[in-house]
This record gives sequence, structure tokens and C-alpha cells, in this order.
Amino acid sequence: MKKAPRISLIGAGIMSATLGILIKKLMPDAQITIYERLDRVGAESSNAWNNAGTGHSAFCELNYTPQRENGEVDISKALKISESFEISKQLWAHLLQAGEISTQSPFINDIDHMSFVWGQENKDFLKARYKAMNKYGIFKDMVYTDDFDQIKDWIPLMMEGRNQDETLGVTRMEIGTDVNFGSITRAMIRFLEQCDGVELLLAHEVEAIKQIDNGWLIESKNLTSKQDKTLAAEFVFIGAGGGALPLLEKTDIPEARGYGGFPVSGQFLKCNNPDVIARHEAKVYGKAAHGSPPMSVPHLDTRMLDGERSLLFGPYAGFSTKFLKNGSYLDLPLSIEMHNVWPMLSAGIHNIGLTKYLVTQVMQTMEDRFEFLRTFYPEADINDWELITAGQRVQIIKKDEEDGGVLKFGTEIVTNESKTLAALLGASPGASTSVSIMLDVLNQCFPDEMNTKNWQTTLTNMIPSYGQSLIKDADLCMSIRDKTTSILKLD
Repeated sequence: MKKAPRISLIGAGIMSATLGILIKKLMPDAQITIYERLDRVGAESSNAWNNAGTGHSAFCELNYTPQRENGEVDISKALKISESFEISKQLWAHLLQAGEISTQSPFINDIDHMSFVWGQENKDFLKARYKAMNKYGIFKDMVYTDDFDQIKDWIPLMMEGRNQDETLGVTRMEIGTDVNFGSITRAMIRFLEQCDGVELLLAHEVEAIKQIDNGWLIESKNLTSKQDKTLAAEFVFIGAGGGALPLLEKTDIPEARGYGGFPVSGQFLKCNNPDVIARHEAKVYGKAAHGSPPMSVPHLDTRMLDGERSLLFGPYAGFSTKFLKNGSYLDLPLSIEMHNVWPMLSAGIHNIGLTKYLVTQVMQTMEDRFEFLRTFYPEADINDWELITAGQRVQIIKKDEEDGGVLKFGTEIVTNESKTLAALLGASPGASTSVSIMLDVLNQCFPDEMNTKNWQTTLTNMIPSYGQSLIKDADLCMSIRDKTTSILKLD
């Protein structure tokens, strides 16, 4: 009899939950152990208050559509991200329809996604972006306007106090979403806990990951009982958000050499006035200021958090040497080793602008932050808002032959040569594209199995568009979107 594969997933967030579901469906006899250093699931980057909650589909995020020097707008990244989110929705819809997950309140809600810009140059960019995107079925429902009254009808709160002659441009996608990633994570982990051969180890910190002939030994400590635990696994996935880099370093695999991390914390202004909250119903993204990093794109967001409506504006960047919100101030200094010190220094030299931006953000007063809010909502009252701290993100610093080291925005999968270990580094738009990212992990680490008829059939059952392009096939995209919209009750 063939021995059941032993799988270890480190971190009980959206990534491990998603990979755990896929593996259990594809390998029902797999023995899965999930490690989480906190005493609860989905409490770090996946927690609803620690991320923007935007179902990142590139409908409104202008940093996904950079403008080339010739004036053309590059939408290649936007197409990929939008398709990836449609894939995520398919898996969630499958699990919901099958009764395998449930939440007390909807984990996904429909909310307009809008891009909002002012000034002629930005308006011209937005219109060019709209024309480029509207050619594809995946963006066919996007509408553009620069009509003051139409914009006022869509987002009245943001138009109060504005001059009728102000140059504005807005795009709108009514099929945008707000997602409680913590809620869907907990639902998926609950399903996994009910499956045979799955063990969830909460309050367990992984202290060592040692390679052995047939896989890995995971040494962990129960933070409550202080007892040590050692388990073997043929395959290990490190999906611990900002904590993934220190864990990857524990493996001593050569592929991890040259990687470093730059932590950035996020802050938002949270509205406490119910009347103001009730008068805005959209996720409205603006354009990042010239020279600022992608994660600084401002947005005024309606959020649905465990059934309660909220209104947030931000982000404002902060700096902490922690790699996790519940981490240690020693995380950054302890991550610096001989193999990554030059890439990190080099990346710092090449990103002086980012350093200046962070210093400026950290030095801001509440009044400074409030003035930024008023560019979106001119008649905002400072007494209606409070500053809250969101999650901690670790941007990838990677060794580069030409520049020494480069700072990367996004996510990256690092695997060892034998493909028995994979780690996910980086941040946005991770959670929204979690299913596509985990399919990439499976393709890299289980290539032979992924090509079998059995796995192909199982994946197509869960993700109807699997193996097909929602970008090239507009009819397929629309039919699948209609189905997931219905199942997820997004009408």
C-alpha cells in the first residue's frame, strides 16, 4: 500500500488554507499539519483589519496599469490580476455551493470599484487606461465619465464642496467586491479540520526546518505548554506572511541566498460617524503621488467587516522593524546575514525616494493625514476620524547581478532544487490571487501529478476555467462570472 504523503503548512493564513484545500482535494489521503504561532487562525495579514479588503481585480488600482513613455497604458499586469481574482472566486463559490464552508455573515460583498483622478494629465491617463481595458471582455462593464453631475450621483460624499469647473475623471465597475479574507480563511481551516488526517497546531512556533533524506524535520515549540514537537514531512510550504523570510532562512537551502526583506506598516483613518459612513458606498482609488511607491495608492473604502459597515481612508505608511504585526522588533536586524547584506544595502541606495517617503509619512501629524483625506472628501470633519494601525508587510529584496539588489513589489515563490519545499515571499495583491499563486506552487512542486487526468478533472470541477484563458475567451469569462456572482450572492 502506498504511504500517505505528509505535508506541513507553516502559517494559518489565506495561503496555507487555500493550498491545504487544494492538496486535500487532489490527495485525499494526505496527512496535513498546519502550524500557527498565534492562538487563532487568520489573525495576521489575512485579518480583515490588517488589509484593504479589496477584491483586487485591477478594476480601480491605477498602480497595476503604468503609463509608458509613449503615452500607452500597459495593462498586462491588470489582465493577469483580474483573471486571478476570477479564479479565486470560482474556488470560493465551489466550496460554498458544496456546503464545505460557511460564515456567519457573507465573506464577500459587492461594492463599486472606482478610480478617481483630478487634473488634465491624470484625466487623460485615466481615459487612455479605460480605452485600453475596455477592449477585453474581463473589463467590458467598465464605464468612464468626466461629467460632474454623473460623478456626484455615484459618489456624492466626495463631491460635496467641489468646484463645478474642477477637472475630474472617474471609471466605475459595479461588479467590484469587498472581501473579509480572515473570514474565508477561518472557514477553509474549519473545513480542513473536519477532514481525516489534518492537524492544526495553534500557538506553535516553528524553531527549525531541517532537511533529511526523504524530506524535512519540523521542530516546533508549543508556546502555551512549552513542550517541543518534531514531525517529518515530505513537502513543506512556508506561507507565514512577513514571517516567511526568517523561516526560509532556517532551511539553509541555497535558493534562499540573497533574499532580504523590507518591512512597512500601514495605517488608516477610520470614520466613526454613522451618518458619513452611510453616505459613501464604493471603493474609490486615486493615483499615487509622483515618486511614491505602489503601496501608497490612496483609497476611500466602504468595508463590510463581520456584517458591520465601515469607512476607511489610507494608507499611510509607517515603519517598524517587525516582520509581523505580532512579531519582534528584532525581526529585521536578525534577518540580515552575509548572503543578503549587500543586496539589502544596494536596494536601499537605489530606493532613496522610498526612504524619504517613509520618513515623511512617519513624521506626519494627524492634521497632515487629515489634509490628505480632504483631497478625496473636501468637507471631512477631523472629529469624525481616528487613526488605526493595519497589518505589517515585508517587501522582497532580491539579489540582482546588475544592481546588487532590487526591491520588488508583489509576491514570489521560492523552491528548493528537489521541489520538496516552497516559500511565498512578498505582499499585495496576494490574498486576492491566492488560488492562482497556490496553483503555481503545485505546478512547480508536483508537475507530474498536475498533468494526470485525475488531478486535471478534480481541478476543473473546482475551478471550471482551469486550463483556459478568461482573458482571451470573453464569453467564457462572462458565463463563469455570472455563475460565481449568483453563487456568492453578489448581484
